[in-house]
Amino acid sequence: MKLTVMTADEQILTLDVDPDESVENLKALLEVETQVPLQQQLLHFNGKEMNNAEKLSAIGVHDGDLVMMVPSSNNRTSQDQMRLNPDGSAVNPQALQQHFRGDSQLMAQLLQNDPSLAQAILGDDINALQNILRSHHQQRLQLKRKQEEELALMYADPFDVEAQKKIEAAIRQKGIDENWEAAIEHNPEAFGRVVMLYVDMEVNGVPLKAFVDSGAQSTIISKDCAERCGLLRLLDQRYRGVAIGVGQSEILGRIHVAPIKIGHAFYPCSFTVLDAANMEFLFGLDMLRKHQCIIDLKDNVLRVGGGEVSVPFLHEKDIPSHIRDEEKLSKLEPLSKGTAGESSKAREKTPDVPLRSSPAGPAVVPPQGGDFEAKVTKLVELGFDRASVIQALKLCNGNEDQAAGFLFGG
Repeated sequence: MKLTVMTADEQILTLDVDPDESVENLKALLEVETQVPLQQQLLHFNGKEMNNAEKLSAIGVHDGDLVMMVPSSNNRTSQDQMRLNPDGSAVNPQALQQHFRGDSQLMAQLLQNDPSLAQAILGDDINALQNILRSHHQQRLQLKRKQEEELALMYADPFDVEAQKKIEAAIRQKGIDENWEAAIEHNPEAFGRVVMLYVDMEVNGVPLKAFVDSGAQSTIISKDCAERCGLLRLLDQRYRGVAIGVGQSEILGRIHVAPIKIGHAFYPCSFTVLDAANMEFLFGLDMLRKHQCIIDLKDNVLRVGGGEVSVPFLHEKDIPSHIRDEEKLSKLEPLSKGTAGESSKAREKTPDVPLRSSPAGPAVVPPQGGDFEAKVTKLVELGFDRASVIQALKLCNGNEDQAAGFLFGG
């Protein structure tokens, strides 16, 4: 028999069903047609609610009859739980959380499309959930404003110079966005965090996590690390000086030779000792060349002696947390390398600054003109603390624009 169903939004459907079909099966058919979950459907025939277990013929439904689908109270409750405040946060975050957690299909979609929101819903931090909802709301507002601006530009006066500049900027930004989308699709790993290259070594019998840096001119050891390895007694202070490059640090001297163990083999190594806390031990280009090392990123190993010894680079989980914290610290207080080695990773973030390192030689300090304090004040107004601003201006040789770029990039 044919049955006519009118939905809550006045949509009319005609279904071909068996008279002995159950109401529950009818709801299942309607779920396919209307996308309204079976649990949220309420069907009425002749003003009475139809129970799931009843058969259509038993309650008097005949060919051509009309059945009404009305919103269920559960559906209205569900809508109340999803209500948001004007700032995008949930009116009842606990109820929203329970609503999502109770719908496995919805959670699966959320985990795939918005993992950050899904994790916040599954977590216990209500404030984090509210912050993510507010953030999403702001993103939607920004997108809406952008679309409105683009629409306004379409109808702008073609002879208006300012409007043409905005159109040019919008076209340029569209190209950037398309380039970003292509990178997300074809090169997503470029947006991940790059783990620096560390290997296990022994210096004078003491195990260390050595940072392998082919962009550093010399091998570096900190004063504390040298003392821990029993090498500070060999420090030649005739090589004292100051290294200025990406930052500034005092050179305490050199240790001319000491044994290091890589894998199962021992090698002689010389060190420049710096009074710096943000790098424990750095295996630089001088020793990489001397011992014919190969950085093999395909097999993720460091080969020494032309390949006679191979040691694996450490995974992120194997690198101690204090070393990872030092990497973050080095963004604002980076190691000055000079002849002690200029880090390749630091060079990517900051402009070149004159390098100088000589026994008992003076430091080369970036000039601080009469407008230095004005530059400091201007950058502090952007929200950065004064110490970081002064450090950035020194690193960038007093260039205000480069210092601002460094602070925003850090």
